[in-house]
Formats: sequence, C-alpha cells, structure tokens
Amino acid sequence: MDKKISSAVIKRLPRYYRYLSELLDQEIDRISSQELSKQMNVTASQIRQDLNNFGGFGQQGYGYNVEILKGEIGKILGLDRQYQVIILGAGNLGQALANYVGFERRGFIVSAIFDIDKKKIGQPVGNLKVYDMAELPQYVEENSVDIAALTLPKAKAPEVAKELDKMGVHAFWNFAATDLDLPSEAVVENVHLAESLMRLSYNIANPVKK
Repeated sequence: MDKKISSAVIKRLPRYYRYLSELLDQEIDRISSQELSKQMNVTASQIRQDLNNFGGFGQQGYGYNVEILKGEIGKILGLDRQYQVIILGAGNLGQALANYVGFERRGFIVSAIFDIDKKKIGQPVGNLKVYDMAELPQYVEENSVDIAALTLPKAKAPEVAKELDKMGVHAFWNFAATDLDLPSEAVVENVHLAESLMRLSYNIANPVKK
C-alpha cells in the first residue's frame, strides 16, 4: 500500500475487527456507520474516514456487510495468514501468554518458549515445553519464526533481540521495560504494562468533567 496510514487509524483497526466479530456472533449481517459508532464510541464520520483509507467498503443506503467488512479489515491487519510466535522468558507473564488460547484463533501460533532457568527447562507450559535458551539459534534455524515475544528482564531483552534479529527474526512483541536498539527494518510493538497503569492512574487523579 503506497498511501501512508496514520498510527491512530491503525490503532483503531483491531477495535473494528473485534466489534465486527461480536456482531457476527449476534448474527447481525449488516450495520450502518451510525449504528457502529454508538457501539464503538467513535463518530460515524470518523469510521467512514478510517475505512475510506482502504476503499470504503460501504454502500449508500445499505451500510456495511459485517462479514465482508470483517474479512477486509482482517486482510488489512494481515490476519489472513498464520504467524509462528516464540516466547523468550518462561516467567509468569511468558507462561500466561503461552496458555492464552485466543492467539491461535487470530492466527498467532505460539510454537515454543525459552528460558535459562534449569528448573523450568523441560517443564510443560500448556501444550509446550520450555526449551533451554542455548537451543534458540538451532530452533530458529530449523523452524519458521515470525514474531518473538520478549518477557525478559530489561537488562537481557535488548541483547536477545539483537541476536534474534541477526538470526532473521525481525518482529518483536516487547514486554520488557526497556526500548530495543534494532535496525530500522525491524518491527517492534512495545507493551509497557507499568506505563499503562500510570496512564490509568493519571485519568483517575484527573477525571474529565462531563
């Protein structure tokens, strides 16, 4: 796609996908931008503007076909393919990610989890077993890996990410409380849990008057 899409629009796309999935579960097969706006708390104009970035998909006087729109947004999000995911770090967060069944329904297949703790290596986590971190280079060489989820201590995460990038893994879901210094072509999604709580704290301390 040649057109540059704003980050704000990209952030809203997964919400559209989720709401459209819920509408299908309710056996609703079409919806107008006005009706969708009431559910999503986004203006109908904003919805139309967002979707027009990708072609619109609606019909005058009809609205949107829910199944078709969900499928088109899924394609835009890259959900029409599967991604192989590995998890680095078998602590509480890493194990929680490995056990979450919702990823596979979206096409994200968690195939392995790694750690350096001898007590954890070889132990089961859901349907997986914990691999020794020393086995990581061989695993990446022998298996397709699209995404690495980093649930490591912040002192270790940048080093491991650099090594993985050299091995050919260029997409990172980073839960470590640090930024990654990687080549520009690497794709990084940072998930800073503490920062999210701080934003929540700010909104509690500074309520918006309605």
